[in-house]
Amino acid sequence: MAAPAVTTWEGLLYGIGFALQPGILIYCVLGVVLGSFVGVLPGIGAMAAISLLLPVTYYITAEAALIMLAGVYYGAQYGGAVASILMRLPGTPQSAVTALDGYPMARSGRAGVALFAAMASSFAGSILGIAVLVLLAGWLTRAATAFGAADYAAMMILGLVAASTIGTERVAKSFAMVTLGLLLGCVGTDVNSGVQRFTFGQTELLDGINLVALAMGLFGVAEVIGNVRDPDRQAVAERIGLRAMMPGRDDVRRMGWPTLRGGALGSFFGALPGTGSTLSSFLSYAMERRVAKRPERFGHGAVEGVAGPESANNAAAITAFVPTLTLGIPGDPIMALMLGALVIHGIQPGPLMLEARPEMFWGLVASFGIGNLLLLILNLPLIGIWVAILRIPFRWLYPAILVFVCLGVYSVRGLTFDIVAVAVIGLAGYLLALARFSPALLLLGFVLGPLIETNLRRALLISRGDPMVFLERPIAVGFVLASAALLIASLWQAFRRHTGPDRPRTT
Repeated sequence: MAAPAVTTWEGLLYGIGFALQPGILIYCVLGVVLGSFVGVLPGIGAMAAISLLLPVTYYITAEAALIMLAGVYYGAQYGGAVASILMRLPGTPQSAVTALDGYPMARSGRAGVALFAAMASSFAGSILGIAVLVLLAGWLTRAATAFGAADYAAMMILGLVAASTIGTERVAKSFAMVTLGLLLGCVGTDVNSGVQRFTFGQTELLDGINLVALAMGLFGVAEVIGNVRDPDRQAVAERIGLRAMMPGRDDVRRMGWPTLRGGALGSFFGALPGTGSTLSSFLSYAMERRVAKRPERFGHGAVEGVAGPESANNAAAITAFVPTLTLGIPGDPIMALMLGALVIHGIQPGPLMLEARPEMFWGLVASFGIGNLLLLILNLPLIGIWVAILRIPFRWLYPAILVFVCLGVYSVRGLTFDIVAVAVIGLAGYLLALARFSPALLLLGFVLGPLIETNLRRALLISRGDPMVFLERPIAVGFVLASAALLIASLWQAFRRHTGPDRPRTT
């Protein structure tokens, strides 16, 4: 066991020396700065930035290209939290869940604390992801290959059940929103049969509803509509000093375990092909609400709801490179672009890449640590500047918000249809909020629905239609039993509420 450890540390030291070369370091700095900037811009995110940078990779080395694009990817995770917390506009899909508690913290005058918690937990999650990548890359690769279609489907069903059973006071509404999200996820062309589903003859819906349009409409436009009646409201005081930006002792205590749990969760799910950081952030939020002693605090400014998901999505952004580099299987569309950048340079990722291109693998790992340290140094001093945005009167701010929403949505696919869609979704989101429905659960169902369907159908095809495949694989059985336990526990709690001494009484 000693030899592999020596080889690992030697490789890491070699990677640090490689990443600190001026010709490589400048691309790392460029990537993280650009990623942080596009993450702050609502709706644009890393996907558009990496797509625009792909032609640039023709003119630089493969190692520099991969390190720069990776910096854009995890840098956007940092920046994405800013717009979510300050304006409830998810800068990236992964940061949509951060708005659930980050934005109420900003509205209550704790924007600086929320941003500090997001930055600190993002850095901690990234470091944990790097440690996992260095020490457990081989094990994570084997674990990823052990997951079958049935295991993926059962795992994602558990995520939906956990999210739906968390809001114990309104379980029916939670299930309704998850179901609506699943239905919206069915819109588009069926991958297996090519049949158009719920497109109503609109060619713009052949690829489904734009995720960015859905997130921006539910969280951004709906918030603008809700605040039009109060254009003079301000979320913060005239000035926020350094002391107000620092979390208190209670905040630090509440952030610790969620950050560790989120980092561990993101490190694991990031290494699974086809999951990505979006799933990790939602599952982290669901887990934190489930283990909290007072889950009713979530949605009203719980710092755990910021720390856990931010740690999870940044850890997942790091370990997402495991299946991409070692198996050649991209975990999400952004990883597919990374894979395309490697193919441009004639590099074929696979199990032998560590031996064939050690400078690329270890240089990339070392650049993760350097880049995340740069992001922490870059973003923490800017907290005061970001908070100053909230001193702008809302009547001046919301036209700019709507412009950013339209630009961000249009930049994804270049369709005016998406701009109309985000307006309609925003109105629907505002009406749902008035009726006290949770838009986060709709978004979760929308993200997980197509993944569940794909893996469910794949598992049934492999088993020739036998549903017992979910009870024959140990991993799938564990997820199925956990889902059943959550459902039973939720039903029992609902039964006790309606039959106990505190049950609602009619007059």
